[in-house]
Amino acid sequence: MANNVLGTELQVCSNEPLTGFTRSGCCDQHSDDAGFHIVCAVMTNSFLQFSKEAGNDLSTPRPEWGFAGLKAGDQWCLCASRWVEAFEAGAAPRVVLEATHAQALEWIDIADLRSNSI
Repeated sequence: MANNVLGTELQVCSNEPLTGFTRSGCCDQHSDDAGFHIVCAVMTNSFLQFSKEAGNDLSTPRPEWGFAGLKAGDQWCLCASRWVEAFEAGAAPRVVLEATHAQALEWIDIADLRSNSI
């Protein structure tokens, strides 16, 4: 079983909407996931706008991919690098530490995660 950034067992990020690289609900690291979707974040309107402007529109439904689009309040597994970009731009969403994979610490300082946790 994978660990979270607190060193305990990784918890589910979201089953509604179903998230994770493999749509397991968890922000597990998978060998095929080059984006490292391992940060469990609570979406905000400002982050969704930031992500859209950065070229990754998470709010628009894409039915052909079975994606309903995200809204403020939804929890979603984000790419570690995108969270860092948003953090540096002042637009980082809050994170769920218990559901954020330990490998996120390779990109993000635990103090930054703690200061932005729910």
